[in-house]
Amino acid sequence: MQFKNPEILYALILLLIPVIVHLFQLRRFKKVPFTNVEFLKTVTKQTRKSQKLKKWLVLLTRMFLFACIILAFAQPFTSENNGLLTESETVIYLDNSYSMQAKGERGELLKRAVQDLLDQAEDDDKISMFTNESEYRNVSIRSIQNELVELDYTGKQLDYDAVVLKGRQMFSKSNNSRKNLVLISDFQQNRAFSKSIIDSTIITQFVQLRPVSQYNVSLDSVYIGNMNSNNMELKVVLNQSNGSTENIPISLYNGDVLMAKTALDNQSNSTATFTIPNDKVLNGQLRIDDSQLQFDNKLFFNINIREKTKVLSINESPDEYLKRVFNDREFTYNSVSFDQLNFNEINEQNLIILNELKSIPTALTNALSAFVKSDSYILIIPSINGDINTYNQLLREVSNVLFASTTDEEKRITKINYSHPLYTDVFDQEITNFQYPKVNARFQTNPTSGAVLEYEDGAPFFIQSNRAFIFTSALNEKNSNMINSPLIVPTLYKVGRQSFKVPDLYYIIGNDNSFDVNTLMNQDDILKLRIDGLEFIPQQRTFPKKVTVEIADELTQAGIYQVVNSGEVLENVSFNHDREESQLSYYDLETQFGVNATDSVKKALESIKSTTEINALWKWFVIFALIFLIVEMLILKFLR
Repeated sequence: MQFKNPEILYALILLLIPVIVHLFQLRRFKKVPFTNVEFLKTVTKQTRKSQKLKKWLVLLTRMFLFACIILAFAQPFTSENNGLLTESETVIYLDNSYSMQAKGERGELLKRAVQDLLDQAEDDDKISMFTNESEYRNVSIRSIQNELVELDYTGKQLDYDAVVLKGRQMFSKSNNSRKNLVLISDFQQNRAFSKSIIDSTIITQFVQLRPVSQYNVSLDSVYIGNMNSNNMELKVVLNQSNGSTENIPISLYNGDVLMAKTALDNQSNSTATFTIPNDKVLNGQLRIDDSQLQFDNKLFFNINIREKTKVLSINESPDEYLKRVFNDREFTYNSVSFDQLNFNEINEQNLIILNELKSIPTALTNALSAFVKSDSYILIIPSINGDINTYNQLLREVSNVLFASTTDEEKRITKINYSHPLYTDVFDQEITNFQYPKVNARFQTNPTSGAVLEYEDGAPFFIQSNRAFIFTSALNEKNSNMINSPLIVPTLYKVGRQSFKVPDLYYIIGNDNSFDVNTLMNQDDILKLRIDGLEFIPQQRTFPKKVTVEIADELTQAGIYQVVNSGEVLENVSFNHDREESQLSYYDLETQFGVNATDSVKKALESIKSTTEINALWKWFVIFALIFLIVEMLILKFLR
C-alpha cells in the first residue's frame, strides 16, 4: 500500500492524546455515603469494573476512528508499480503492410487489430502510435478513430529492428515513467528481427496475429521470352505459399479489355505463357483470383513503342561483330570511318564507339568530352599500336583510368564480375569453367580497380569508369579471339542497353528506379507522372536529346503511370509492389528469440492497465471511520 499524501501520517502521533487522557483517568468517581455500608461497597466495586471496560472500548473505537480519518486524508492506494506515483507511457506500433490483409478468425488481421484497439480505448488514455507510414503522438485512440478505421495497406515496410528503435524514440526522456511498447504485427520472416535490440528499460509486448490459412498465390513476375519476326512470348511466373498453383486461371488485359486467358495445367510448372504480336503497344494487366492477399493478384506492365538506341561506331578496324550485336530491332547502328566522320552527328547519338583508332585528335577529344557530360556513353576499343598520349588525353576527360605501357604476353580472360550492373539478369549462375578468350597484347592500366572482366593475373580487361566503357586490348582477330567468345554478345548488348535506359516492363515501388525519355524539352518544361487524375513530379535531369527520370520511394500506388509533357502523353510506365510479403512465413518468436507473444490486442492492453491501474482506498477508510463512530455511540448508549 502506498500513500498520495504520506506526510499526513505524522498526525497519527495525535492518537497518544486519548491514550494519555484515559491512562491518567482525569474523570474521578464521587462517593455518596449511605446507611447500609455493606451494600454500597458491593455496588461501588461493580460500577468501577463496568466503567473500566467501557472506557477501554470507547478508547479503542475513538483511536480507530481518528486513525481511519487520518489514513483517509493520506489517500492510500495500491498499484503494481514499485515507484511512487509512477507515470505510464504507451507506444503502439500497428503494422499496416500488405501481409496484414490475410484472413484471421475474425476477418482481415489489420481490421481486427483496429477494432480491438477501439474496443479497449478510453477517452482519457493518452498513447503514441505509429504505422509504416504515419505517426500520432500523445493522443487518445478515440481522437484518431476515423484515421484508424480508414487506415489503408501499404507496400512500405519497417524492419522490426527499425520499429523498436523508432518506438524507443517516441518515449519521453523521463526516468520516472513506466514505458510500454506494444508491437502489433504478423512478424513475417522477410523483415529483420533481433532480440538484442530490445531495451531492458522498456516493457515490450509482442502481439502476433496470424491468418487461419497460410496458403497464398501471387503473380510474381513477367518477362519476354522467345521472339520472332511476328510474335513474342510473354512469360508469367506465379508463386505459391504452402500450396499448389495447379489450375489457377490467369487473365491478360490490355487496359480494361480482356485479351487472353490461360491456366497452369500441372503442379510442377509455375510459368504460364501468352503469345502476342511483337509490334503491339500494350498497357498490360495480369489478374488472378485468390482470396487470401489481394495486392498480389494484379501485375501491371507496359510494352511501349521501343525507342531504338542510337549507336555510332568510328572505325579504323573491321566492325562486322559490332553490326551483329547492334541489330536493327533495338538499335540504330551507324558505322563511319574516322576520316569521314561528321562531328555534327556525335550529339545525336546515345553511344559512341571508338573502334581501334590509331590516334585521337584534340577536336575529337573535346567533342567526346562534351558528349559524355551530356549523360551519354562511349565505348573505347583501343588499337594496340595506338598513340597512348592521345588516348590518355581523352581518358582524363571521361574516366579515372589511364593507359600505361603495352605488354606483349598472352593472357586469358578468366574472371567475371557477376555483381556488376552490366551483367544483371545475364547469368543464371556463376560459371567457373567456360572457354576462356585470350589476348596476345594489352595495355597496363592505372588504376587497376573497377574491372568488369579480368585477366587470369587479376589485371582488368574491361572496365567501366563513369560513363566510359574501356577495353584494355584490341579486339581484332590478330590480337584476340574475344569477338568469337560467348561473352562478347551480352557484354556489348548490355553496354548498348545501358546507354539509353528505356523503361522496363515494370518497376518495383520503393527501389531506386531510373529510365530515359527520348524527347526534346523546352526551358520551362517538366515531365510529370499521371495516374487516375493524380499528378506527380519525379526527379529528372534534362539533357539535349533526352530526360532521365529517377524515382526512389515517392510512389505508393501500383498501376500504369502516364509520362506527360505539357499535356502530351509520351509513354507509359508501370509500377508494382514488391512480392516479398506474398510468402506467408512467420517467425516463431518464443522458439527463435525466446520472447513471449500473445495473439490478442485485448490481452496486451489489459496487461498494461493492470500494471498501471491505481486502486484508491481512502473511501474504505472513511467507511471504517463511520463504522467506528457508530460503534462508539452504541457503546455509550447501551453498555452500562
